[in-house]
Amino acid sequence: MRLQRVGVALSSWSERWFPDPLVFALAGIVIVFLIGLAAGEKPLDLAIQGGKGFWSLIPFTMQMVMIIIGGYVVASTPLVQRAMQKLADVPKSPRHAIALVALFSTTTALISWGMSPILSGLFVRQLTQRIKGLDYRAAGAAAYLGGGTVWALGLSSSAAMLMATRSAIPPKLFGISGLIPLTNTIFLWPSMLMTAVLIVTGVSVAYLSAPAAGKARTAESYGLRWEPFQLDLEPRTKPGEWLEYSPLLTILVVALLGVYLVDVFRTSPQGALAALDLNTFNLIFITAGLLLQWRPKRFLRAVMEAVPGTAGVIIQFPLYAVIFGMIVGTGLSDKAARLLTSASTHNTFALLVALYSATLGVFIPSGGSKWIIEAPYVLQAAIEHRVNLGWVVQIYNASEALPNMINPFFMLPLLGILRLRARDLVGYGLLQVMVQAPIVFFLCWLFARHLAFIPPIR
Repeated sequence: MRLQRVGVALSSWSERWFPDPLVFALAGIVIVFLIGLAAGEKPLDLAIQGGKGFWSLIPFTMQMVMIIIGGYVVASTPLVQRAMQKLADVPKSPRHAIALVALFSTTTALISWGMSPILSGLFVRQLTQRIKGLDYRAAGAAAYLGGGTVWALGLSSSAAMLMATRSAIPPKLFGISGLIPLTNTIFLWPSMLMTAVLIVTGVSVAYLSAPAAGKARTAESYGLRWEPFQLDLEPRTKPGEWLEYSPLLTILVVALLGVYLVDVFRTSPQGALAALDLNTFNLIFITAGLLLQWRPKRFLRAVMEAVPGTAGVIIQFPLYAVIFGMIVGTGLSDKAARLLTSASTHNTFALLVALYSATLGVFIPSGGSKWIIEAPYVLQAAIEHRVNLGWVVQIYNASEALPNMINPFFMLPLLGILRLRARDLVGYGLLQVMVQAPIVFFLCWLFARHLAFIPPIR
């Protein structure tokens, strides 16, 4: 089939030519610096403001780290692992297995982008033990599909959560946009419709492009053989380890945190949905992981296994903050807003924002930190054109996710689980981008024309 040939060809190309994720962050700093010079900014100002911005995203960086840790802690629990073992018995052919991985990845990504690649990667490992002729590259790319299509349209959308969290919004940005609750972003009906369309499209492409068993590169061809996931703890040997193995403290702490979470949703002045911000979301997953892991020692082991997957976030987010500092600390933000406003109309604004966000996402893959960079001038221009601010956030969410399929930043936890390189998966990711990008741009433009403008909430 044509999609099979295209997928194999693109995969072969990416294995030879694709660079490391850190290159994108470093290149982004250099490119923005050069753009600043071309726009008339002083090089000393750009350097100073970039340096000042280095630490500005530390709270947000920690929130992103906790998403990955919380996702892994839940994904590695015995209950979730046993469920995946049963699910892995469903498909009977490589093509059906890859389609199921794609569906699994996209649906779990709507709940947590941190959990999705981890769960999906562990699911692929389960399938390699059951399905002969399963192409490991195509299955790995399918496991990342949620991170490149719909994750930002779901509950862990960094941009939507940030705009719904007063304490997380930088003061300068809040002065422009005010608070944008989730009811105006991820729970808009056009957003939910677009999510469904992208899931169907992504699963279909994964199914049709899966190589035949005779042409597949299996896990064995990479020298990989997976042992069953370790669910049992080693026996207790010391009296002092009693509380580490006992669920007593787990039950007490989970009960305390549960009471707090119920109170947060019950007392939220803007309704329960408005209480679902980044901090609340992370605490829900940590609490659930603590309960499902049951014993403190098992919980700590899961956390320690998750921490290496956060390394990219820890070092690269401050680099993105340098870009943020250069843009908002100099005149670049205002110049970009004026350019975007002058180059667009009410009818073309959505398409230009989608194209711009997708392009910038090649260099800055982080949905949250890139939104902080874009938001001041994008939302200012949206207000001037009277475009629905909540839908502007969703335009950004849908379009900025596309380059994730070819930028390996958020692949890092998945790559660690599968023991692959980014270049092994990017070929099939590029195929998904080629199919999905036109759909995303069209839907972003279509709904922007019909949703009413809502003044900022401050």
